[in-house]
Amino acid sequence: MTDIRPFTVDVPQEQLDDLRRRLQATRWPSQVPGAGWSRGVPLEYLKDLAAYWADGYDWRAWEARLNAHPQFTTEIDGQTVHFLHVRSAREDALPLLLAHGWPGSVVEFLPVVDLLSPHFHLVIPSHPNFGFSGPAGAGWDSHRIARAYAVLMERLGYHRYGAQGGDFGAFVAPDLGRVAPDRVVGVHVNAATAGFIPFGEADTEGLTEGELARLERMSTFLSTGNGYFQIQATKPHTIGFGLADSPAGLLAWIGEKLHDWAHPAGSIDRDLMLTNVSVYWLTNTGASSAQMYYESMNSHNWPTPSKVPTAVANFAEDIAIRRFAEPLNTIVRWTEFDRGGHFAAMEAPDLLAQDVVEFFAGLR
Repeated sequence: MTDIRPFTVDVPQEQLDDLRRRLQATRWPSQVPGAGWSRGVPLEYLKDLAAYWADGYDWRAWEARLNAHPQFTTEIDGQTVHFLHVRSAREDALPLLLAHGWPGSVVEFLPVVDLLSPHFHLVIPSHPNFGFSGPAGAGWDSHRIARAYAVLMERLGYHRYGAQGGDFGAFVAPDLGRVAPDRVVGVHVNAATAGFIPFGEADTEGLTEGELARLERMSTFLSTGNGYFQIQATKPHTIGFGLADSPAGLLAWIGEKLHDWAHPAGSIDRDLMLTNVSVYWLTNTGASSAQMYYESMNSHNWPTPSKVPTAVANFAEDIAIRRFAEPLNTIVRWTEFDRGGHFAAMEAPDLLAQDVVEFFAGLR
């Protein structure tokens, strides 16, 4: 099946009612008094956020905001792929695929759509195993997703295009350049890791103070911040039961990252954050999205050198270092920002959009 079908988000009211009942019936854990965020999400923080999710947050308003943009589904490699397709008023605009990360969704890009659509025809997919694309089978690592997106862009009639992504999207976008180097005119990434940071012992000679600080952040993450990674990369089915059955559990699992990885911590708009979490809950893809880590660690499709022009936008909490990115990527632009964090499209949409526009302006 190669047809492209219009799609509208229309969550049945009984699902929203069930979510509210589950939130109100949450059995809360005990915690060590006075621990703050040092041992994970504080009880009072999550109680307050869950209460707002149940009785203050308006899913229907955000559902309408999603539906304000044209959405479609198509089948590629046996998998449903959902995507937003926002065409620019400029017929000669460059097509640009935007790839979200974990724990993200197409919701990540809502703040930048109006900033980018004057310049690009935007294609914003939900990755297989995420959101409205729904659960997928085994094998959907970034390479396979990139191959599917090359088919998607061809199916849309786009033969020259750019790719942008952060977090897991910073795996997918460069891999799209690797699988379709004759089609991808440029790759732009933020929150970049594999292929843009050192693995193992790093040579620190000549690194700037800022680069040394990034190495320190990476070391802290590996020692105290990557427990979620290890669980999802090794036993995603086990954590999946809690993510599928408990909205409070899902909110804690995802909300911790949306809080901690922002700059400053906790600065992402509450309604935007809850919309992102709601997509996971309402599509029951909290568990399936965890498979992305398992696939990434078990496919052995490690980054290979790419000649596609590549730009890196390093926000305040990002850890990419140019010296370690250049062997695998053709770096032609590197920008440092002192605000914005891991979720740049949600935190600093103005800075991200400007950097994307400026980069691709020279590649048309």
